[in-house]
Amino acid sequence: MDIRKVSKTLISAVLAAILIIAPTGCDSVKSEKSRSESTSRSVSSKAPPSSKAESSLWHPSSSAPASVEESSDTPPAPSYPAEWDDSGIFSAYYEKAYKLMSNMTLDEKIGQMMLSSCPDDFGGDIARKYHLGGYLLFGKDFLKKDKNEVVNDISILANSQDIPMVIAADEEGGDVVRISSKPFLSDHEFQSPRQLYSEGKMKSIEADALEKAELMRSLGVTINLAPVCDISTDPYDFMYSRSLGQNAKITSEFVKSVTKISQDNGVSVALKHFPGYGNNSDTHTGIAIDKREMSEFEKKDFLPFKAGIDEGAHMVLVSHNIVNCMDDSMPASLSPKVINILREKLGFTGIVVTDDLSMQAIGNYTGKYTPAVHAVLAGNDMLTISENMLEESISSIKKAVEEKVIDQKIIDRSVMRILAWKYSKNMM
Repeated sequence: MDIRKVSKTLISAVLAAILIIAPTGCDSVKSEKSRSESTSRSVSSKAPPSSKAESSLWHPSSSAPASVEESSDTPPAPSYPAEWDDSGIFSAYYEKAYKLMSNMTLDEKIGQMMLSSCPDDFGGDIARKYHLGGYLLFGKDFLKKDKNEVVNDISILANSQDIPMVIAADEEGGDVVRISSKPFLSDHEFQSPRQLYSEGKMKSIEADALEKAELMRSLGVTINLAPVCDISTDPYDFMYSRSLGQNAKITSEFVKSVTKISQDNGVSVALKHFPGYGNNSDTHTGIAIDKREMSEFEKKDFLPFKAGIDEGAHMVLVSHNIVNCMDDSMPASLSPKVINILREKLGFTGIVVTDDLSMQAIGNYTGKYTPAVHAVLAGNDMLTISENMLEESISSIKKAVEEKVIDQKIIDRSVMRILAWKYSKNMM
């Protein structure tokens, strides 16, 4: 064998092997670089905003950036319309209330707006038929009943349908004592605010408010249509005997105290009679026209209402007086202008309720529509109404919605507020 030929062949083979191996090594380097760049791009696509991405403290192995974590915990936007979010006293329950309201029929919604007197026969059937929001009980509903009977009757009424009803009564003290005037329920009648104040100032007022709330709550009554916020110092005024009889400052202290004590003990208050009765006549029998200037309301009449509102009063009851400086064409209870003042000027976000719509004072001001239709259009959340007007009122509201006289959003917003209130009271 020729050694030179063998050596030459071996050298050629080695060179060939080197040539084969060399490109593969370059490709491998390129591939590593490519993988590195790909990894870099992948990390870059997950990087937080540039201010954090450029920070030397942030590196690919760290957990997800804070901004991403925070966004995942952000609560979803409310499902109810943004313009309904008034940060009101029941707003923590708006979302739940809106979802419930959205699944209700129009009949059910309208029914929730009714605060009806209770028929003499069993009211549970009427409540179920009309999906009532609440009953307003009068002296006849407590007559000759002991505590156990009242508790049983109210429990049956309040829970006679899927959405429990509020149960209201007027227990002002003095002239208006629907409950304490019944000897089987109380061993004494509650005194008027005027008498209490004259005997023991605010200390007597506070003790009375606590006793009153405890009695009402023990019976199942969830709303007291009181305190009377009207300022009256003239014995000839219609509202004199029911008012505290003191100036705006002292009356405001009275309202604030009663509101807190009552609601802290489970009984909602209804401040009345907005925008302030003054020296006007009785609207149960005829119209009362208030000719005072707005400045008098701002300096005097509004103050007790504002004190109660600031204390978190759940309800404000609106009178049937025509107040010329606010609206000279409609009773306050049917006036969008008056209720707008209550909402916007005084900042009230709770339940606006009318005085009794069967009162004669409003009959000449409603035209082709029922008082109930005007009350809804004005912005009232609940309508105080006699049971003999209930069917007509409900059907007239429904017809007005169907004929586009009432925008259903008006009803929806009121019902959301009513349901949120009931949630806040742990009724549902």
